[in-house]
Amino acid sequence: IADVSGGYYLGLDSLCRPDQRTIMAVWVLLKFIELVDPMAHYSAVYPSQLFFLKENNGYEIVVLYEGEENLLRLLQPSEDLKYIIVLPVISMVEQLKLPKAPCIFATVDYRGNDEPEVTFYSQEDINHAKK
Repeated sequence: IADVSGGYYLGLDSLCRPDQRTIMAVWVLLKFIELVDPMAHYSAVYPSQLFFLKENNGYEIVVLYEGEENLLRLLQPSEDLKYIIVLPVISMVEQLKLPKAPCIFATVDYRGNDEPEVTFYSQEDINHAKK
């Protein structure tokens, strides 16, 4: 991702094969890009895809597909770390064993468009929907 003339350019290296999980994580990151220093985002340790700093807090973006709910057990939460968990459908959150860290959830839906719609859900949204 590069800042170009007041906008942002997302380019793929022609020598690399695009990774769909990373692409989805970048779409989520772009929703915070005005609050993130251009050099304050990095590749993360598996199972997370991206790490970024926002307001002195670390965030990891974790993209999960159906059947991968158990991958959250591999996360290593720390005091100043928050997670954004990207799911194909928000109802999948009921099957997750969440880390002992603050979590928000997101879905990335292309709906046939080039630019997807990213929707965020808080833990409170999830709890309220269950009632």
